[in-house]
Amino acid sequence: MRGAKQGAGRVRRPYTKRARPQQQQQQQPPRHEPTTAPHHFHVTEVIDDQQVGHLPLPQPIGGDVSELQDRVNDLGDSWETESIFEDIIDDLTHDTFPPEVDACTTEQSVSFRQQLRAIGPDEFCHVHIDSGAITAKKLLTAFGIRPPDFLEGRPDEAYLGLLTLAMTRELTKRAKIMTYNSIDDAVYLLKKSRNIVVLTGAGISTSLGIPDFRSKETGLYSQLEKLGLGINDPQEVFNIDVFRDDPTIFYTVAKDILPATQKFSPTHAFIAMLQEQGKLLTNYSQNIDNIEANAGIMPEKLVQCHGSFATASCQRCGHKVRGDTIFDDIKAGKIPRCGKCIAALRAKGIGPLKRKRSSNSTSKKSRRNFDGFDDDDDDDGTYDVPQAGVMKPDITFFGEPLPDEFSKRLVKHDRNLVDLVIVIGTSLKVAPVSEVVPFLPAHIPQIYISRTPVSHINFDIDLLGDCDVVVAELCRRAGWDLKHPMVPPNQKVNIALERGYKSRHIISPTKESKPDPQLTAQVNETQQVKKRGGRNSSSRKSESLAIAA
Repeated sequence: MRGAKQGAGRVRRPYTKRARPQQQQQQQPPRHEPTTAPHHFHVTEVIDDQQVGHLPLPQPIGGDVSELQDRVNDLGDSWETESIFEDIIDDLTHDTFPPEVDACTTEQSVSFRQQLRAIGPDEFCHVHIDSGAITAKKLLTAFGIRPPDFLEGRPDEAYLGLLTLAMTRELTKRAKIMTYNSIDDAVYLLKKSRNIVVLTGAGISTSLGIPDFRSKETGLYSQLEKLGLGINDPQEVFNIDVFRDDPTIFYTVAKDILPATQKFSPTHAFIAMLQEQGKLLTNYSQNIDNIEANAGIMPEKLVQCHGSFATASCQRCGHKVRGDTIFDDIKAGKIPRCGKCIAALRAKGIGPLKRKRSSNSTSKKSRRNFDGFDDDDDDDGTYDVPQAGVMKPDITFFGEPLPDEFSKRLVKHDRNLVDLVIVIGTSLKVAPVSEVVPFLPAHIPQIYISRTPVSHINFDIDLLGDCDVVVAELCRRAGWDLKHPMVPPNQKVNIALERGYKSRHIISPTKESKPDPQLTAQVNETQQVKKRGGRNSSSRKSESLAIAA
């Protein structure tokens, strides 16, 4: 829920451009201390198993933002649009603009953002807006905001409220560390760091044929929209309230996201290599496929932020089992039921399975609850009977809290030890995981690896391309031997700077780079050995810990 609008109840004055002083003000020196991103993420600290309160994240520097707020105060009563702008600013945020929009170039945008931090917002507005050097409408695009259609034709002052919000958001982002820009800088950071936090998303598993969630056409959400499941939003498939009301919706599609492979991607192997070298502090994974266990990432180094299919729990009695015990039902599109509940019902002489609905009631949707009873009406000639509880994979649905280990480890352990952050294969759009990066100290270097950049976080180095290709190139430059069947020996890549950026690199394999069949066979065999032998011990340990929890 959105909080009270900032500045509500203030007396607003008509906007007037501020006169330039007769004597040029002394320019402020560039700031080197990074700012900290604001957010609503609070972490509950637990000391000796006692909850002692919430730890708010560091707040942004107030002076710069207050200067901008003064500008908002200058808006006249006819432009009471601040709350509207706050509601729509996310929808107006874009990385690129169509030709019909008079937008700043990439180079200009980067320059404007750097100037804003260097000289402060008040001087920035004097130099660019008050002088008439650029319109507020066009300057919006430098901060990734498309001018809204409903302001078209209005005086330029109408855009100032939205520009204020855009500049405020920019100032409250973490500031990029200008020292690190190149791929070799990334390699240097990899080699020197000893406590690396790796935050991973679905992009590290797509090369194994597992769909991500948000890619257009190929993403799981795009596919769900085509199935006609009777839901308003494809994300409702993973909503706990929807699941409790009708688990068939989830189990209609669960087979498509069920981990069906014991293989792991080169990116998983890269993270395991960091672990082997004693560099991995924690891998925060948003994935539910549990492939990290296949790669040998130890449970004590892994936080599965959204849970996984490794275990499943009864929604009636809480009985926990190994996840693979319900896989056959999931593959068949059936709702798995709790064996413990079934045994208890049989002991009472009650059949545990759901009765068959009469043929004249097919148009009526059954309402499913977890109270252990079927709640169909009696007018179809049937009777309510106790039901075995529904089993649910221990993945975290929307509306469920994240595992306690997530906040405990982040606050009490990693925040004080981390010396490098690497984000791989995620757009960082889902809170609170999306707020992990801003929560970590701003002076710690951050590297982003994915196919497309993000605009709401300032990373120090962006490496854009397939995750597997990027990590293989990093390993090659670091002199690390990343043997994997999906990485061609002697793989070569094309590298280009994205226009207007010094630290955003586009990396793609050359056409002649192909996997080696012999190496593929060897590594596949190695992975099978790990599956049967040594690696499985860590996997079993992970499952036993989860079951005991």
